[in-house]
Amino acid sequence: MPVTLSPPAPLVASRTQARVIRDRLAPAFAGNPVVGWVGPLLITAFAGYLRFHNLSYPSSKIFDEVYYAHDAHSLLTHGVELNNTDNGPGYVVHPPLGKWMIAFGEWIFGDNSLGWRFSAAVVGTLAVLIVARTARRMTRSTLLGCVAGLLFSLDGLEFVQSRTSMLDIFLMFWIVAAFACLILDRDQVRARLAAWSAARIRAADTTGGGASSAEQPHIGVRWWFIATMFCLGAACATKWDGVYLLPAFGVLASVWTMGARRAAGLPRPALTTAVRDVPGLFATTILVPLATYLISWTGWFVNTGKYAWDRDWANNRPGWAWVPAWIRNPIRGLWHYHAEALNFHLHLDSYHSYRSNAWTWLFETRPVLYYAEYPKAPNQGCHAAAGCAQMIYDMGTPAIWWASIPVMLFMAYLVLRRDWRGSALLVPFVCLYVPWLFTFHRTMFYFYALPLLPFICIALAVAIGYVLGPADATPARRLVGATVAGSYVLIVVLLFFYFLPILTGKTIPFVEWQHKMWFNSWSESNGS
Repeated sequence: MPVTLSPPAPLVASRTQARVIRDRLAPAFAGNPVVGWVGPLLITAFAGYLRFHNLSYPSSKIFDEVYYAHDAHSLLTHGVELNNTDNGPGYVVHPPLGKWMIAFGEWIFGDNSLGWRFSAAVVGTLAVLIVARTARRMTRSTLLGCVAGLLFSLDGLEFVQSRTSMLDIFLMFWIVAAFACLILDRDQVRARLAAWSAARIRAADTTGGGASSAEQPHIGVRWWFIATMFCLGAACATKWDGVYLLPAFGVLASVWTMGARRAAGLPRPALTTAVRDVPGLFATTILVPLATYLISWTGWFVNTGKYAWDRDWANNRPGWAWVPAWIRNPIRGLWHYHAEALNFHLHLDSYHSYRSNAWTWLFETRPVLYYAEYPKAPNQGCHAAAGCAQMIYDMGTPAIWWASIPVMLFMAYLVLRRDWRGSALLVPFVCLYVPWLFTFHRTMFYFYALPLLPFICIALAVAIGYVLGPADATPARRLVGATVAGSYVLIVVLLFFYFLPILTGKTIPFVEWQHKMWFNSWSESNGS
């Protein structure tokens, strides 16, 4: 009978070592990879239906659409934002990229409500897919990825902003895209180190010698980190809030690289990362976002002072004589423009009945009323004796936002437990939220909190993973975990559809609207 020869014991040991390092650095995904796409895509299709259904209603501009839809149309026609009479430069205080994205929909469908809102619906839907796939990558679970995507798709704040031509949905989109690229960069770095370690072990087996502990691999070009910084540059080119994440993501990438080198068993991981990786990461963090931001101002650069605000401000002004005029004048004009815009933001304190302080955002005490009509006649779709209401409130799903504080505290606990996902979600959440907490007099609105939502929903999915328990837990433990997690998701679903009529402006009896106003601060005419 044939004899089966086993590999020599040292070879078996080396293969085991390579497998251990690979599993530590780049653990495999659970389940079928096709299902890993099908599940998130189905949730994205569901989210897309909700966001695109009757998107053109109402046909009039609501809330700040009066500014951004007009600015987008000006960009289409002149390359810059114009004033209200379209005969001169408009003074605007936000960069142009988000308005260019709105203009894309107007270019396709025209200067109408569908055109204004089309791009917002596109990116609001795509963000669902990004959240689901990113959560799957972080948890290595398709189920948890789908949970994150479903929660995100059923938040009222993201839903309403996806159907409104304002800048915050585009800011959120570029931030979550940057975060997804950052997670991909982490996985790519760890996969490269795992492959290098395996190759080193194989080489040592072939030569019969030991692997040198002094070897240090070059990680190579980090394309996903470049993409991260491009997306953050695009976020800054939409609203300046994205700037807070530039150092945060650079630090996270550096710390994760050091951890990956340590996990690969390489000596002096901190020193090696500082010498070999940090300089490139630092340069990328500065140059790529800056280039992206400046490119977004192309329409302003190629225009003149006739239509572009401050474009000719530096003409004939002294200073920078050593720089050619065709370079110094537009750069100085743009710098002066930014100084004016910064001054506006720092001193914006005008009263608005729906403004809210950042300390209240996570408690959702003051949603913003975008649209209100009160039909009374049957030919207006109202059959209630007491009259009807058509309302669009920019409000989140309470079960998501009210869970944000405990789930972020749990992320802080995961940091102490050395679960990298805790810091990955907590750091951007803190960087985006805390600066607002020290802004007491500026006029602010609840929808400024939208960029926090992706991190809240992914954190909820991570927490649900802990609630479900490990795969080797007892059936009773898994059943209890599944019951608790499933009940929470069901509550989110029910609450979203309960509030859906006042998220879409559906005609409902006035009394029904009153029942949906759970707190006086949701409906009172005077804000904080």
